[in-house]
Amino acid sequence: MVEAREYGAMRWVMLGVLCASLLLVAMDATILNVALPSLIDDLQVGALEQLWIIDIYGLVLGGLLITTGAVGDRIGRKLLFLSGFVLFGIASVIAATAGSAAQLIGGRVLLGIGGAMVMPSTLSLIRNIFTDVRERTMAIGIWAAVAGVGATVGPIIGGFLVEHFGWASAFWLNVPVVLVTVLVGLWVLPEYRAPQAGGLDWFAAVLSIAGVICLAWGVKHLAKGEASEVDWTILLVGIVAMAWFVRRQLTATDPLLDVRLFRNGAFTAAAVATLLAMMAIGASMFLISLWLQYVHGYSPSQAGIRMLPAALTLLTASLLTPFLMEKLGVRTVLGVGLGAVALGFALLAVSPEPTAYPVIALVLVSFGLGDGMAVTAAAAVLVGAVPADRAGQAGAVEETNYEVGVGFGVALLGSLHARMFSQHMTNLPVPPERLDQAAGSVGGAAEVADDLPEPARTELLHAAEHAFDAALTTTAALSAVVIAVVAVGTVLLVPRGFRVTGGH
Repeated sequence: MVEAREYGAMRWVMLGVLCASLLLVAMDATILNVALPSLIDDLQVGALEQLWIIDIYGLVLGGLLITTGAVGDRIGRKLLFLSGFVLFGIASVIAATAGSAAQLIGGRVLLGIGGAMVMPSTLSLIRNIFTDVRERTMAIGIWAAVAGVGATVGPIIGGFLVEHFGWASAFWLNVPVVLVTVLVGLWVLPEYRAPQAGGLDWFAAVLSIAGVICLAWGVKHLAKGEASEVDWTILLVGIVAMAWFVRRQLTATDPLLDVRLFRNGAFTAAAVATLLAMMAIGASMFLISLWLQYVHGYSPSQAGIRMLPAALTLLTASLLTPFLMEKLGVRTVLGVGLGAVALGFALLAVSPEPTAYPVIALVLVSFGLGDGMAVTAAAAVLVGAVPADRAGQAGAVEETNYEVGVGFGVALLGSLHARMFSQHMTNLPVPPERLDQAAGSVGGAAEVADDLPEPARTELLHAAEHAFDAALTTTAALSAVVIAVVAVGTVLLVPRGFRVTGGH
């Protein structure tokens, strides 16, 4: 492998190319949050379709990452990266031209597949390009800042585009960036593949894909409280598939994922920290964007701007985290980061109703701080734990938890919030045939209210605002408790004095 010093200053250009692609992939996890009202009006999508449009991208992407990380180690990370980004551009066109919810969901599925090819390649190429531990940690800090900021500025950019050009523009934005990035990437990026990697275990790949997606499906429907026998069966299939996958990896000579890495407490803590942080940021971006638009009546761009505190804090925290890890150690940084996430939910839970925007701004700062610190530290730990020729595995673990975290955050907390919202929507002044629509979601209530005369219209809107706030308080309280408990256990897994090393 060419040493990092032989790349000279070009290695930072390479990092720029990788981060440009990562920004788009990360943005697409949240860019539609502020576009939901426009989508609802244009495509007439129901509450369940809304959730699928938002989180199918992350769930598909997360389900494929273990496989694509292994493929990149074998066929070449540059090849996988560029192929995935081309597919990402094609999928963007399909989504942008969608005339139905089905086509939009299909486009989001293809975006997830393309993103799954891109994301582990970015982190694994960083592992190969930057061999100096200090430089690599700095590069990972920049990488994490771009990934996190992408997720948080998605609603901001999406809001501006939706308001001025319609929701399809959120996808058209991807196309020119894909074209430029692919052309520059062909020129500057180095190719790297594992020199002694064997053939791909396709059966294990199928097990990992089926396991993650089936688990996500089962958890999603259990969270909604509407799980049928089919849903329970799918969940069981997911559990069995993942157990079978782990057993197969333990006996494989060249595993897709070396599950023995999870015997390392710091490695496991880093994986869990990423999952928790991204669940929080994914759910909060989804729920707060709805709160800003439906409860307070802001336009998409106005709502996006009011979510800026999360992006700015996350950017700052991610760039400072390499320095903080060097001075304070991984354990302290992870603990403070996850503690800030729990604090954000706690602040939201104890704020008086109706919740005021200054409280939301403070909550967003807490989430940005926690996400920036936790994800950056976790990525540095994961990448440093594996040899360079298996960097795709580290990228897969990091990105799986990143994307599944966003998807689970929306699915679990979004579904919990929707259930609580419906429970508060009682004695509504609406015709019986529209009662389910009004009580199903805040968007449905707003749509029904538009067709009602006064004072019924105002009464329904006030009921929806109160129900949304009350559901947000309950959801935040439960989240704060769960994250605080899991965070304590996660931090205890990291040995005292643990430092990031160069891998082995």
